[in-house]
Amino acid sequence: MGLLRRKQAQPARRRTGHTDASLEDAQISNRHTFRRNRTLTGSLASHVESAGEVNSELRSKRLQTHDLHAHRKRLGLYLFMSVCAVAVLGWMIYQSIAIVSVTADTKSVIDQDLYSQKIQDFLVANPFERLRVTIDTTSLATYLQAHGCPEVASVNSQVTYEGFGKSGLQLVFRKPVVVWKTGSTKLYVDDAGNAFSRNLYDDPSVEVVDQTGIQAKDNQVLASERFLGTIGRVIGRMKAQGYTVNRVILPADTTHQLLISAEGLSYSMKFSTDRSAGEQAEDAARAIKYLQSKGITPEYIDVRVSGKAYYK
Repeated sequence: MGLLRRKQAQPARRRTGHTDASLEDAQISNRHTFRRNRTLTGSLASHVESAGEVNSELRSKRLQTHDLHAHRKRLGLYLFMSVCAVAVLGWMIYQSIAIVSVTADTKSVIDQDLYSQKIQDFLVANPFERLRVTIDTTSLATYLQAHGCPEVASVNSQVTYEGFGKSGLQLVFRKPVVVWKTGSTKLYVDDAGNAFSRNLYDDPSVEVVDQTGIQAKDNQVLASERFLGTIGRVIGRMKAQGYTVNRVILPADTTHQLLISAEGLSYSMKFSTDRSAGEQAEDAARAIKYLQSKGITPEYIDVRVSGKAYYK
């Protein structure tokens, strides 16, 4: 039986000259072959981050350079945004109106504390106008007039820089055309009919003569803002027609009539407080021109009725 058995073939021997090369190929194969209980570092996707990715063998030099460039770009963007924020903050501080310095369009001394406090109250009520470029000077003037400062006509739109957080505002005050003394108080009125009690100009030369005989206490009946406004508008409209009023008389037994005298005229004009001052001034100017053309010198002109003028 032993003779019938074939002799097992012996494996052929490899040449000894290729032993080192085979061993190196095996090591390389083992290095890149998945092994159990081992953790792969890095990520094959460029947008997926993993722990230790910087030192990962799966991230190429080109990918690392690309990510470093993106990181630098983000840092540059953050730096630019920070510089812009600082610049905007500095600009807002430069434009801010934290402290107010008030001046007048006249050389008269004004009450700084009064007007500064009123302006601060306006800015508190309107915080978005606390910058020189956003403040509405027209609204500010309206606010001052409605809150105890009717003598303010307007606020100069040019707001000046006067220091860190400090700005200068110039107030334009009303110029009176007539003054009426009521007891110990003087009331003034401008040519637009606005009455006020604080005057920064010289007292006007127009004299108001009261001949009514019904005013017993401090002119409380006649010296109202509406009445003074009518006188002021009459003076302003007559000036627009070329006549300067120098005297206003309140005739006896009436509170709805004015007797107006003007420079260059030897007679007076009767105006009504219930009719438009502008219309009466136009009627008076036409009547004066007509009488001058006819060489007539009347005792007075009456323009109280619309569309008609009487003289005596």
